[in-house]
Parts: sequence; structure tokens; C-alpha cells
Amino acid sequence: MNHFTDTVISTDDTRGAFLKGLERMGNKLPNPAILFLIFFLVLAVLSYICHIAGVSAMNPKTSEIIQIKSLISAEGLDWILTNMIKNYISFPPLGMIIVLTFGLGVASETGFLQTLIRHSMHNIPGRYVTFAVVFISLMSHIASDAAIVIMPPLAALLFYSLGRHPLVGFACSLAAIYSGFTANILIVTTDVLLSGITTQAAHIVDPTMTVTPVDNWYFMSFAVFYLAAVTTFITEKFVEPRMGIYDPAHAHGNLVLEDISSEEKNALHHALIAAGIYVFVVIAMIFPDNGLLRNPQTHSLLGSPLLRGVVPLLCGFLLTVGLTYGISVKKIKNADDMVHCMTEAVKSLAGFLVMAFFIAQFIAAFAWTNMAVMIAMKGAYFLQNIGMTGLPALLCFMIFGQLLGVFTSSGSAVWALLSTVFVPMFMLLGYHPAFIQVAFRAGDGALNTVALVNPFLPLFLEIIRRYKKDSGIGTYLALMMPYAMGFLVMWYLLFIFWYCMGWPVGPGIPQHL
Repeated sequence: MNHFTDTVISTDDTRGAFLKGLERMGNKLPNPAILFLIFFLVLAVLSYICHIAGVSAMNPKTSEIIQIKSLISAEGLDWILTNMIKNYISFPPLGMIIVLTFGLGVASETGFLQTLIRHSMHNIPGRYVTFAVVFISLMSHIASDAAIVIMPPLAALLFYSLGRHPLVGFACSLAAIYSGFTANILIVTTDVLLSGITTQAAHIVDPTMTVTPVDNWYFMSFAVFYLAAVTTFITEKFVEPRMGIYDPAHAHGNLVLEDISSEEKNALHHALIAAGIYVFVVIAMIFPDNGLLRNPQTHSLLGSPLLRGVVPLLCGFLLTVGLTYGISVKKIKNADDMVHCMTEAVKSLAGFLVMAFFIAQFIAAFAWTNMAVMIAMKGAYFLQNIGMTGLPALLCFMIFGQLLGVFTSSGSAVWALLSTVFVPMFMLLGYHPAFIQVAFRAGDGALNTVALVNPFLPLFLEIIRRYKKDSGIGTYLALMMPYAMGFLVMWYLLFIFWYCMGWPVGPGIPQHL
């Protein structure tokens, strides 16, 4: 324990001023919605200046001369007024996120997801506790932000009940959720949101290009097992030995990991049976060559209703298990209860709906003015001229995205900004937009645990104080820094390895166009 205390104090002394300055800088940034409004206004001014200056470039694919159109003009005003609603409604992630939230709402509001996680935690064999906690934490992304609230406190309680240091359980779970951000075997809201933004950015170069939520599935599924092993190693070889044996006298209050009631257990059993039936029905529509979920022209899975309709199918799955569980525990007594669950879930989207409006306007305006394709073309020419078109260019892009992520709590907002320039630019260099999305995802997550611009930071500090009184940001950073540095290295190594092997990142999705 003394060693841990000394480490925290040292961290506070040597890095405190820098971290406080970083925190102040991040806190001065406006809300992402306001940030994109500012970007829109800046874009309007730049488009006017470039239009007056006659800035132009030639599209290497069509040989067409591209000129900048000004938002500050009669034409620009007409475009803004007549397309504002269209820009918002046609924003690809909007409908998909809302539909998926309907299913998540029923599964979460009835208590199914929470009970499933608690049940999983109770049935972990002792020797595999660390790996299982990390793996479950990675998979808990299906619950979106709820995973951050549910998993780390449960992991701390589990370690505490096993006589291990509770902060170790908290740290490894949080690292898996935050530094392992977006890695999942299942298709989750992040896949839906990012793929929609990438599709819209890709349309700047190719209006027929579509990136689906499953286009990163190979890479992200492999990352789950890879990162689970890495996190387990860091936890058991570095973090836990440093923390030492936990003294329960430091705990605040009576901390107990609650058991699953017999009613919850039966309801969970019924929900899992319903899940099995749902999966069986879907598989039955896949495996025949003329299956309903196969491509009707080629009878393959590429371009099939299965891959193009993954969001409705996932929503149907969540509704099935959520309703079954809710009916079993009597939280769903009639149709009104189901609608209430959906309504409560959609309320949580209020911030996203506002932010999406401003992001949609900015991305659409960026494309309409031709600023996006202009920057992309000039950027591609520049990289070709200096000979940086392969892995070094991708790594620089990843580092740039990671630095931006340190100063904002919204990864989707960072991607919405970066994608409009880098997706077209790398497409012109011959890379598939889904592969560029993978590069961003691999470069975005590592430092999430030590980014102080984080709305959940007060919650993390409160959880730590339950087990170590008088803890502060220094305690938190000293606890999470090994994971941040470990993930920083391992994410980049995974991406480099994947790039060198030339493997596809998803079903039918190569690295190059």
C-alpha cells in the first residue's frame, strides 16, 4: 500500500501542473454541437475567400476542374435554406441509432442487460476472473454508455469479494471499456454511428460507396481477444503486484456484490431461450443458397439483406430478449410498458440528436462547397509528392486523431470532423473508406482512460473513493496510466500487423479499393 501511495504522490508532484493545464484547456472547449456550429461559420468565411480567390483543382478520377462554391452568396443561402432539413434527416447514423436505441431501451429498462452482466460476474471461475472481467467489459459495449456506469463498479465489488484489490478490478474493467473502445464481437451502436459518418464522407468522392456497420467486424472481433489477453497481462503482471493486498478498513460503507434473485434467474433463462430461437430463425434464413437473407442476385452474403439490415435485425434481437425478460419479471405487462421503455431510452438521445443536427449541416456544407474534395485532392497530391502514401501516412493520421481525442469527450465528433477530409484523401490514394475507419478506431481509444476531458470522471473518482478515501485525480491517473501506455503500443502494433498482412477488415472489405 505504501508503494502505491508513494506512486500517487510522485505523479501529482511531477505531472500535476501539466495535467491541470490540460484539464483547463479541455474544459474551455465548447459543447460539440456548438463546436460544429463554429466550424460551419468558419467554413462559410473560408469558402467565400477561396471562391473570390478562384481556388481550383482537377479531380484525378474524372479530370473535372473543381472550384469552390461560397456559402456567403445567394446560391449558398438558397442551398442552406432548402437543404437544412434534408441534411439532417438524411444524416446516415441518425435513423440507425434511433432504431437500435428502441431495442436497447427495452433490453436495458427491463433490467435484462444489467442482470445478464451480474449473472456473468457471479459465475466466473477464480483463476479466470481477470480475463473474464476484461472480456465481459469489452462485450458490454452493447449497452453503450451504460456499460461505463455498470461494469467498473461491479468488477470492483467482484475483486473485493474475492479478497483481491477492488481498484484492480475497477481499473482493468474501465481500461477494457475505454482504452478498448469499439472492440466487440457484436455489432454495437459505435459501429452504426461511425459507418454512417464514413459513408457520408465517402460520398464526396464516390456517391455509390456505402460503409455498413459490419465492415470492420474482422478487425474488431480479433481485437477483442487480443486486447483481453493484453489487459489481463498488464493487470496481473504490473498493476496488481504494485497495488498489493487490500485493507478492507479503507472501504467506505458495507460493500456487497448482490446475488441474482430466483425470479431474475428464471427470467434470464427464458430470455436466453428466446435469444436462441431468434438466432436459429435468422440462421435458417441464411444457410440455404436461396435463403431470404442472402443476396437475391448472387445468393452470397455480400450485399445481402443480412449485412445491409444488421441494425433492424439487432434491434429485433434486443426487443425479443428484452420483452421476454420484462414479461417474466412483470415489468412488461402490456404494450404501453414496452412503448414506455422505448420512450425512456430515446430521452437519453437528446444530446446526440442536437449534436447530429450541427454535424450533419457541417458535413453537407463541406461537401457542397467542394472544400472537402479540394483539401482531399491537395492532401493526396502532397503525400504522393513526398512519397508518404502507405503505412507512415496512416500512422500520422492515427496520431493526429488521437491528439484531437484528448481534448474532446466525443469520439464520434472527432471522426465527423476528420472523416470529411481524410476519408476522401485516402480514397484518392486507393484505400477503402472502411479501412480508414479502422485506422481511426485503432488510434482513437488508447488514451481515453487518461483524458481529463471526460464527463464520467467525477463518477470514476467517486467509485475509487469507496475503496480508498481521499483519492483524487492523481490516484486515478496513476491507476490507469499503465493501461493507457500499454494500449497505446498494442493498438498500433495490431494495426501495423494487420496492414502488413493485407487482411480484409470486414466481410468482402479489402484494404484497398
